Amino acid sequence: MIDRAQAGGGDEAEQRALLGRRLKDTREYLGLSQQQVAERTGIVRSAISDIERGMRRVEVMELQKLARLYRLSVSYFLDEDEAADAGEHAFAGLPRTKQPLSEGDRIEVAKFIQYLQAKREAEEQDGQAPRRRPGRAR
Repeated sequence: MIDRAQAGGGDEAEQRALLGRRLKDTREYLGLSQQQVAERTGIVRSAISDIERGMRRVEVMELQKLARLYRLSVSYFLDEDEAADAGEHAFAGLPRTKQPLSEGDRIEVAKFIQYLQAKREAEEQDGQAPRRRPGRAR
């Protein structure tokens, strides 16, 4: 089981809560229901609910299945830095707009950037080239 508290990773309940929030946020961002995740991973829906609420420890194999489904690296979910979710550094390369983004918009953009970075890292770990959208040049 993933038990970062024993490995010096902080309070166990806080770790489970942070991991659960990241898993839930990612699932919702991708537009998946808990039932859909359960069907695609083989993890029962009630376990997914408990994990997302921080009420249950996550087995290593379960986290790997979830990360694979979400096309993110396991390390993204285990990162303890909550501030990294909406860090200012994520906006450095964005062009300036006439209308400044609201704080909520900035958070959404930062989450999307972090998602794309973690997705690319996961693809590299799996030995896959990042997928390109048809008709888009890089």
